[in-house]
Order: sequence, then C-alpha cells, then structure tokens
Amino acid sequence: MKHKKGHIVLISLIVALGGFLMGFDASVISGVIKFIEPEFELSKIELGWAVSSLTLTATLAMMVSGPLSDRWGRKRILSLAAVLYTLSAILSAIAPSFLVLVLARMLGGFGVGASLIIAPMYIAEIAPPKSRGKLVSINQLNIVVGISAAFFTNYLILKLGQSGTEWTSALGLDRYTWRWMLGLEALPAIIYFVALFVVPKSPRWLVMKGRDDEAMRIMTQANGEEMAVVEMKAIVESISSDSNKKKVRLKEIFTPALRTVLLIGVVLAALQQLTGINSVFFYAPMIFEQSGLGVDASFSQAIYVGLTNLVFTIVALLLIDRVGRKPLLVFGVSGIVISMFVLTYGFSTATYSITDEIIAEIPSEISNEQIEQVRNIEYNSDVEFKSALHKTLGPTLTAKYESELLAKAIKLNSELILVAILAFVASFAVSIGPVMWVMFSELFPNMVRGIAISFVGFINSVVSFLVQLVFPWELTNFGASTTFFIYGFSALLGLIFILIKVPETKGKSLEELQVVFSHSSNKKSNV
Repeated sequence: MKHKKGHIVLISLIVALGGFLMGFDASVISGVIKFIEPEFELSKIELGWAVSSLTLTATLAMMVSGPLSDRWGRKRILSLAAVLYTLSAILSAIAPSFLVLVLARMLGGFGVGASLIIAPMYIAEIAPPKSRGKLVSINQLNIVVGISAAFFTNYLILKLGQSGTEWTSALGLDRYTWRWMLGLEALPAIIYFVALFVVPKSPRWLVMKGRDDEAMRIMTQANGEEMAVVEMKAIVESISSDSNKKKVRLKEIFTPALRTVLLIGVVLAALQQLTGINSVFFYAPMIFEQSGLGVDASFSQAIYVGLTNLVFTIVALLLIDRVGRKPLLVFGVSGIVISMFVLTYGFSTATYSITDEIIAEIPSEISNEQIEQVRNIEYNSDVEFKSALHKTLGPTLTAKYESELLAKAIKLNSELILVAILAFVASFAVSIGPVMWVMFSELFPNMVRGIAISFVGFINSVVSFLVQLVFPWELTNFGASTTFFIYGFSALLGLIFILIKVPETKGKSLEELQVVFSHSSNKKSNV
C-alpha cells in the first residue's frame, strides 16, 4: 500500500510541476522590466503590456483548455503546455525587439492557462478520494514556490552578472542579464516535458473514450485492485449522469435565484486583483527601488515577498477548514487595507532632491548643465520629481536613468515600506488569495458550477490584466502614494461587502448553501 501511495504522490508531483512553471513564468518578468524599458525605449503602457500580455493569452487558454483536454486528453495538453513554456523562454531570451518579446510572452501565456486548469484536474482524477484534497493542493503550493523561485533566480543572475568572473562574462551574464532571467525557464520546462512521459493517461478520460481496460489498469496500479473497482464504478456512473444532463448555458447563471451568489462571486473575483497583488508580484523590484533601495537590495527584498507568500499560503491551507472562510477573509482583507494605507502614508511623506553628492555619482551621459536645473530643489512627490527630470533630461535619458535617480533622490522610511509590503502579501496569502477559489467551488449549485466558476474566473483574469497593464502608467501619472491609496480604498469597499454579504460556507453542504442563497434572492425579488 505504501508503494501505491508513493506512486500516486510521484505522479502528482510531476504533474504539479506545471504549477511551478506557471508561477515562475508569471513572476520572472519582475526582474526584467528594469532592463527592457531603456533598451527598447518603452512607454509606461508598453512596459505594462510586456507584463500583462501573458495574462491575456492565459485567459484565452483557460477558456479552451478544458474542452481540448476532453478531446485530446489531459496528458497531451500538459505536454503541449511544457513545449509552449520552453519555446516562450527561448524566444523571450533571444528577442531582438519589443514586439518579438511580447509575442514570446503571449506564447507562454497559453501554457500558463493550460497548466492552471489541467494540472489540478488531472491530479483530482487520478488521486484516491481520501488524499485528493492534499494532492490537488500541491499544484497551488507549487505556483507559490515558482513565484519565489523566480525572485531568487533573478537576484542570483543579477549578482553573478556583477561578479566580474571569467565564466560569467563568457556566458554574457553581465551583458544579457534579463535574457538569462527569461531563458532559464527553458530548463525546468524541458524537465517537465520529459517527466510527463512516465505519467499515465487520466483514467476518467480513458473511460470517456470507451477505453475501460486501460483505465482499470492505471487505477489498479495507483490505488490497488479493490479501490480501483470502486473508483471505476463511480467514474462510469458519473460520466453516464453527466451525459444525461441538459447542457447549461451561460445565461442560466443570471437568473434571479442565482443573483446573490453570482454577485458575491464577481465581487470576490474583482477584489482579489483590485488589491494590487499582481502589481506587487510582477513589479516588486521596481517598487522597492522607488523606495530608495539600490538595484541589488530591491532584487533581494523581492525574495522576501516570495517567501512570505509561500509561508502564509501554507498557513491558509492549514487554517481554512478550522477557522472558516469568512474569518480568514475578514482578517486578511483588513490587513490588506491597513498595509495599503501605510504604504500611502509612507510614500506621501517622501521628499526628493538631487544633492551635490548625487551629482558627483551621476553617469557622464548626463551633462552638468542639464542636472544643474534640478540641483538642490526639494520635491514633495514623485510625480513632481519625474516631471522635472523629463523636462530637464528629455524622454530618452529620463527613461534610462529615472529609476536610478529616483532611488538616489528619495528620502523616506524604507523599513516601513518593506514591512507594509510584506504585511500586505501575508494578508493576501492567508485570505482572499486561496480562499476565493475554495468559496467558488462551494457557492454555486451543482448544475451551473462549472460554467459559473469559468465566468467569475474570466472576470478575475480580465481585472488582473488591466491592473498589470496600467500600474507603470499609474506610478508615473498618479504617483506611488495615490496608486496604493486606490488599492487600499478598493480593499476597504471589498471588506465592507464581505462583512455584509458573504456567508460562512464552512461545514455546510452544497445543498444547504443553495437553499440559503435561493431564499435570499427570493426575498429580494419580493421586495
């Protein structure tokens, strides 16, 4: 029996590597943006597009991956995702232009969307019922590990590039730093593709295709003969039941009976992204650098973001069935509100000035006549300071040296900024990050659950894309203080909604919840 358990754990770990690649691919761009902005002379919206384009194609992939996996199989779609990850990493690393880089990132987005949907689906279909929840959670945990790994490898490549050793110079780590950051992903992607050869086809998919004997052999190997017989019977009955069901259309989730539960789903989906979580994950070094840290420190502190996210995601998984969903949401979103308002205060008290010491260290490309125009003038906001730089240096030099000059000129409590960002990440990871997806699986009635989760998941992805796209533009035009205030105010509105509208779903059957929401919607329609 231990051998059977070890076999299924190994299979689950291999498949969940898709979650690792998804987290890595999404977050590795955080270390790249500092380099590609001046190299390709990007506007702030173009910079946002470089980050958010992956989410756009991931959203499209999430919509089609399920049906494609029903046709071609879960394993084949995961192998295709591994190929897409590999091609995206290689093409991104050698991209000669901004357009090629974006197209390569979008190619990887298809892999992200596919693995996000299919990896947990496959694990759920092959795992024994008693250990299904734990094994499926490996994929979610791997996403978080992938995010942390991206922050760490970005910092490692940066430091190796600065080491000045012969072998790092020979590899071009000093000249092609951001290309190595992106290209490194090809290694785990290739390992994933090769490892998938030992992964069997999904038993449920085989039964769907009438290949019952193959399905039985795989389930026997995974769970033992006795359990395989039971599972086989359950799969056959489930597929037969699904085939007899009437096809649910999207319009059916907008009926009055589902009005309340759909509203909760949409608000939670939007709120998760309007807190600004992906702005922090995907722009972490930029945020830390703008708080006065050097490049090295900004990259190293981004590692703390990843580790904090990992630790508190594990805490959430341990607490969600003990404490309940709503208490975690209230506690976590309250922490998000406080953290964002602390960031607002921290950046609002910052001042910016180019002192004589800074002038002595500026690059020779900036003339003394140019920098003299802003010398020893104190600016009370980053927007004013950036505007002065733009007028003095012009768009090209500003794009190239803005981050460096901003980091040198700013005066603020950088320790307060670090603590607030880590507190924000911890609050998110212990609450609306993982809890949202759990509640989605519990809120919607059986008949419409699949299409309803797809709809609110689509809302979540669209809002995520928009938040990532406009973040650099927001920093430039509104400033850091106002940008974080917007996130904090959005979280505050979400907290009020959670307190008033969101029920506790812990310990309630799906049927009990359906009665509660139907009753709530009927009361509204009778008013």
